[in-house]
Amino acid sequence: MDARVCPSGILSDPFADQPLRCAIDTNTSSVPAPAQFDFYRSWFAGVVEFQRLRAEGPSFPARHQVWQLGDLALGAIGVPGAGHDLRWKHLKRPLLDHWMLSVPLLRSPAGAEAPGKSPVQMKCLELPHTAVSGDDRLITMFLPRTWPATRSSRIETGDVALGFLASYATLLYRSLPQLRQADIPHVVTATANLCAAVLASREDHVAAAQGPIKAVAATRIARIIAERLADCDLTPDTLCRAAGVSRSHLYRIFEPAGGVSNYIRRRRLLRARDALADSADRRTVSSIAAEWSFTDASTFSRMFKSEFGISPKEARELGWQGVRHSSWLSIDQPHGEDCSLSNLLINNSLGLSLSPKQ
Repeated sequence: MDARVCPSGILSDPFADQPLRCAIDTNTSSVPAPAQFDFYRSWFAGVVEFQRLRAEGPSFPARHQVWQLGDLALGAIGVPGAGHDLRWKHLKRPLLDHWMLSVPLLRSPAGAEAPGKSPVQMKCLELPHTAVSGDDRLITMFLPRTWPATRSSRIETGDVALGFLASYATLLYRSLPQLRQADIPHVVTATANLCAAVLASREDHVAAAQGPIKAVAATRIARIIAERLADCDLTPDTLCRAAGVSRSHLYRIFEPAGGVSNYIRRRRLLRARDALADSADRRTVSSIAAEWSFTDASTFSRMFKSEFGISPKEARELGWQGVRHSSWLSIDQPHGEDCSLSNLLINNSLGLSLSPKQ
């Protein structure tokens, strides 16, 4: 077990000083020129749909990067803007309901970046929307619907507010090389507070939007699971009834997490670990395990160590020494070019980290 000791003698997070890693970094140079645009479109499957309206040639050199910042995701898309016009639209039956801030940029011949031809936009992925762009770069910030400022499906934003958020997103993007893992919670808190200060929602718009909203967000289902996590009768069937979704839709949402049953099991392990780390909780390991539907002590211990890399006893010892355990679960999933934006956003909603701790 890798841990560091700070001057006070308390074990600290061994990954806190690690540079922030890019969760997705892929480009079209790996495929032949005629196939490059279709390859580009595949990166956004399940999020938005792209259509090529104008092109000066068969090639489409593009790069896509995404950084996972807690339940935020910050992306940068570089495309051949000059001579290329793209239309993008939201899906008719989306899995995701994040708010997306998009900041278009243009590059000068000298390489400097300036505001793009397209306007800055703040749109909800679950609502219909289309746009056309011919810009060189797009900075995107995906905001979860769990924040008070972003829970509405309708948010009124003036030009001043959008400009302020666009400047912030651009500054955050340019600051990424200097960020460390320990900075992520502060970045998320600052961004949430900023959104709370500049975004305004109206309840009458929320009510008017209920008709076209058909998607069920991963964040909403995760909230139901959190409320009923101690219920031993929490099954996919009961969850479908509570959330009002079909089994197929439920399975599609939780496929990146290894299935809904696996997600529930891992969340229960996380709650058990929290109880073990609480020095005020003097119950036995088996009692805590039973509270979260783990009736066999040896099976619980094996699953716990497989999930967290330490035994229940070690988790208790570290917690009682003051070591703070991460509230996120890691997930064994391909990274970089093999990771999709859709899966990353769903996992953000479910509190699953795609960034490998290396």
